[in-house]
Amino acid sequence: MGADILDTARGGGRTVSLTFDDGPNPADTLRLLTVLRRHRIAAVFLLCGGQVEAHPEVVRRIVADGHHLGNHSMHHDDMSTWSAERIEADLRATNEAIRRAVPAAKVRYFRAPYGAWGATPAVAAALGMRPLGWRLAVGDWEPPGTDELVRRLLDGVTPGAVVLLHDGGGDRSQSVAAVDRIAPVLRARRWRFTLPAG
Repeated sequence: MGADILDTARGGGRTVSLTFDDGPNPADTLRLLTVLRRHRIAAVFLLCGGQVEAHPEVVRRIVADGHHLGNHSMHHDDMSTWSAERIEADLRATNEAIRRAVPAAKVRYFRAPYGAWGATPAVAAALGMRPLGWRLAVGDWEPPGTDELVRRLLDGVTPGAVVLLHDGGGDRSQSVAAVDRIAPVLRARRWRFTLPAG
């Protein structure tokens, strides 16, 4: 692939990293930020450029709350068959949209829409971003109900896992509610929430 895809949380042992795709989405992202603040969790938000352009104020809130940013393409297209030049143009446009919202923003990560990587890892790495995968995806895009998401998260988490969740791309209220419920349970089980290792 040309660049390693990161899927490990920072720190050893019972660590887990929460990541959120497809936003910003005002209704659910803002509620999620409140939940993360209450539980003292720093997360990664993988942003779509079109959503950033529509909701720059939400991006500013994400950064003000101390979370990290990632590039998730302009319009959530499958980039797996794109040329490196086309990918680079899209990733640059997305980063520029993010920096128009937050001029000093560091865009540390890139995640390919649909996990369809193609040539994107090498292009992202050349632009200074770590390709960010995941070890646990709980299928919250379905959405299966908050109770089921909680079960999938608590049963599926493994030491050092990067977890794929969503705050955009539809109604993500179940995802927000699930994070609010699992955070104290995992903490009681001696899990630590960290950022990805890279």
